[in-house]
Amino acid sequence: MSLTTDNPREEDAQRNAQADSSTEQRNQPRLPYSTAGARTEDSGAIDPATAFRGRHSYLATPFPEDWPALPLLEQGLEEEIYENISKEMLQEVVNLARELVQSYAAYNVNPLSMDYSRLIRAIEFAFKAHLPQRRSTGEPYIIHPLSVALALTDIEVDEDTLVAAMLHDTVEDTGVTIQTIGEIFGSDIAGLVDGVTKLEKMTYTSKEELQAENFRKMFLAMAKDIRVVLIKLADRLHNMRTLGHFNAVKQERISRETLDIYAPLAGRLGVYRWKWELEDLCLRYLDSSAYYELVGAISQRRTERESYLQEVMENLRTAVKEAGIHSDIEGRPKHFYSIYRKMKSKDKHLNEIYDLFACRVVVDTVTDCYAVLGIVHDMYRPMPGRFKDYIAMPKSNGYQSLHTTVIGPRGFPFEVQIRTQSMHRTAEYGVAAHWRYKAKQSGQAASGHRTSEDEDRLNWLRQLLDWQKDMHSSDEYMDALRSGLVDDEVYVFTPKGDVISLPKGSVPIDMAYAIHSGVGNHMFGAKVNGRIVPMIYELQNGDIVEIMTSDKVHGPSRDWLNIVKSSSAKNKINHWFKQEMKDEAISRGREMVDKEIRKDGFVSLQLLRPEYLQPLLKRYSFKAVDDLFAAIGHGASGLSAAKVVPKLRDEYIKSLSEDERTRLGYRIGDHGQVLYNPVNPILVEAQENAQKGIDQPVTVVPKSTDNEFGIVVEGIENCLLSLARCCNPVPGDPIIGFVTRGRGVTVHRRDCTNIRHILTSSMDSPENRENASRLIDVHWDSEGSQGLYHVPIVITARDRRHLLGDISNAIAEERVSIISGQMNAVKDVTATLQMTLEVNSQSQFDRVMGRIKAVRDVVDVRRGGV
Repeated sequence: MSLTTDNPREEDAQRNAQADSSTEQRNQPRLPYSTAGARTEDSGAIDPATAFRGRHSYLATPFPEDWPALPLLEQGLEEEIYENISKEMLQEVVNLARELVQSYAAYNVNPLSMDYSRLIRAIEFAFKAHLPQRRSTGEPYIIHPLSVALALTDIEVDEDTLVAAMLHDTVEDTGVTIQTIGEIFGSDIAGLVDGVTKLEKMTYTSKEELQAENFRKMFLAMAKDIRVVLIKLADRLHNMRTLGHFNAVKQERISRETLDIYAPLAGRLGVYRWKWELEDLCLRYLDSSAYYELVGAISQRRTERESYLQEVMENLRTAVKEAGIHSDIEGRPKHFYSIYRKMKSKDKHLNEIYDLFACRVVVDTVTDCYAVLGIVHDMYRPMPGRFKDYIAMPKSNGYQSLHTTVIGPRGFPFEVQIRTQSMHRTAEYGVAAHWRYKAKQSGQAASGHRTSEDEDRLNWLRQLLDWQKDMHSSDEYMDALRSGLVDDEVYVFTPKGDVISLPKGSVPIDMAYAIHSGVGNHMFGAKVNGRIVPMIYELQNGDIVEIMTSDKVHGPSRDWLNIVKSSSAKNKINHWFKQEMKDEAISRGREMVDKEIRKDGFVSLQLLRPEYLQPLLKRYSFKAVDDLFAAIGHGASGLSAAKVVPKLRDEYIKSLSEDERTRLGYRIGDHGQVLYNPVNPILVEAQENAQKGIDQPVTVVPKSTDNEFGIVVEGIENCLLSLARCCNPVPGDPIIGFVTRGRGVTVHRRDCTNIRHILTSSMDSPENRENASRLIDVHWDSEGSQGLYHVPIVITARDRRHLLGDISNAIAEERVSIISGQMNAVKDVTATLQMTLEVNSQSQFDRVMGRIKAVRDVVDVRRGGV
């Protein structure tokens, strides 16, 4: 909101007239403000669809009414050759496309003399590719890329970025390939589009893993070209503006992701206008009652607030002018989410928060900034602890300004921000401002490729890419990403006067690792402002911190992982432990993988082959197999054998012939995924008979089996078998089989509680019906078995001396081994013994039970696990 005009209400009315000119604008949610939006008279809110329009001068530029020419679209308007779009909608697309080109032209020198053919070709290419598609709003899909590109003109990006923005969804949502885009628009555009394209066509085990991998890809692409993330932010901004068309669950999920990742990312890049709008839109869907309450309450006080702000600015303008300093002074209200967060954190009502707006003073030089600060503090009493010098200590995104909160007329506090023109340009355009300004100075096209000077501005991005190398767990990576993007910082000094920025809440250990890993690994204490402090001391702005080190200290403590605040410090501490304990971790990880492989019914020689391991190493960024085993054995990375082995198994299954896969009970799904689907020969033969017209029942003669359990599975030979531990069947028990995924058939007693549950709940859900369908007939081989079976028993007896010895002797007389045992006794009352016996047959088990019952003072003997 700008109040520099003589008649702010007239300015608002003009902007409202512009806002009402587009159907899309009328359909968007409204926000409290924007630096360049159109406010509505009824609520004091800003139309976000026009937040990026109106600030450029192109509306006043004498562009021809039908400029630029859009041949493909204009032909459709004249001849109505497109069946998938009405003439009215196509006219809206044409208007939006012309607005995009005009908006881009407005911030270029000699706009009408430039060549816009490539941008127009991208618009028409995207239009044709997306023609059959509709958004959930009912609009043609082309509205989305046009709106994304138009949002990018708000930060005055280059033509390559706009072209890539127009094409950013073509690869993901249409049949267009990256190769096609490269051939038509060049490799730079193809690289930008590829960086924005999601990974949804690949197979991942969970949504969390897919989300993490998408962010990994985006940040790696961002490291090469920052324009990738600018397109992604503009894409998310337009999606948030049209989020009202989705259900509440999706609104909450997308808003939460935006508030956790995209809004902080916009802040890190210095694009605060997007950050504020994203936060306000998120608040609208995450806490709608608070949002609309704020809208109503603030709009009621609008007249009073504007009058007060106008008075303050007039006083400042007069005082600064008298001091001979040239300045531009404007006011802006705080955005809703900022007010909401302050109310939540300080547990205050809106009536108790007075600094709902700020004055911004833009001057020519840094000297003028400090001179104006003196004038402000001379006019109004500053509030203690509310002064921040971001000129001497810039934020990590390059933001510079003086911030001070003072008590104004009638005792109401307000904030004053003081900066130079170049600082204001950085605050307005964020990370894009620096390269655009350098490009204008050199007369070259703007580019997203960074110089050494730019690296200092994006040091946090370099740290984020370093974290990715050692974070293989999607949960760990997302947690690190959320904390790494938070831009609340404290600024501390080394004894030499160097400034170090750290996340708010950091401790001296964070600073030690921010200086260098070697400093952190040899740290034993710290002094703050000359006094020794504990490791958990929370650093404050302006602290002078001296890290105490010693060569006798050979590494960090594991407890530090629970103390440090920064993800960078956590990553370096974890890295140290991984390196120190790598050999042990490799051995442990290899053992865990081998055990998991055998549990699936395979052997290591089958799955641990280079051709199966290589894709896995590439996916998790490992250089060697030992690195993979070390990560699994270490455990801190979140990578486990249970995640790795299924991927190796799938690669192995895919390499087999169809007959071999069928024999093992696997098949390949429609989307290339490996499915466990054991085939019953009885069903196969019955199906073949039906196709041949043979009307007779299928019978399979059960064959004797040589497996150790002496169990026959109806219709299946050489089947992997295991006995269920929940009921421990022995020969003679009525049994039933359950086909597991990857571990053959598990044999249960028919009266097992788990089997009863499957049968009674089989009609409750499709999943339960699928479980019931996997029950299969099995029986004991008539020739018996020489195997050994573990059977749990529970003995209840009157407690006395030598009770346990007598029971053990009775069991030993039958030459039965006791595998495990536990006794719980209440003195002089009763004793309960739980034992697991190893028997070779039902008859031997019955004899043992009889001997135990014959022991004096034994009250009851029963089988356990039923």
